[in-house]
Amino acid sequence: MLHLMRLPWSNMAGQFRSFQWDPVLIIAQIIAMVSLWYFNLGIWIFTLDVIGKFDLSTEQMFTQSDLGLYEDSGRTNIIAYALNSLTVSFIMWGVVGRTKQCLDFSATIHGVHFFACWYCFGYVPVTFWWWVTNIVCVALTTVMSEYLCMRSEMKAIPVGMGPKVDL
Repeated sequence: MLHLMRLPWSNMAGQFRSFQWDPVLIIAQIIAMVSLWYFNLGIWIFTLDVIGKFDLSTEQMFTQSDLGLYEDSGRTNIIAYALNSLTVSFIMWGVVGRTKQCLDFSATIHGVHFFACWYCFGYVPVTFWWWVTNIVCVALTTVMSEYLCMRSEMKAIPVGMGPKVDL
């Protein structure tokens, strides 16, 4: 009977990192990352709107007219998106933790944001600054989270469990 059971480590022979496809884990990570992305973006927009004394609105997350370099509120929102990218990089490091998956999750988050903007306003975002801001934020989130994950993955693995012996 024991030989019929599949042990979790039984298929790991000869592989450094075995990865079994787990759709429940991936969907849970996507939901967590999208939720935390919007939560942090809301915090950054709220904070910068209070500092800049702008009108508070949740539409700032989804509208394309509030992104641009020509108005103070547009520049503030671009700064909020950039700060959110840095914050989400640290969260992605904790939630995803794999260098290979950082681009996938970053693109998925911004893809969900694209469809949310499309759904909320009934049309595809077409402004230049919306696209530039989101593409730069995808790149910033990806590079920063890959750097953090790579640092963790490259740490030395301790071999011996006993006290260090000098020869």
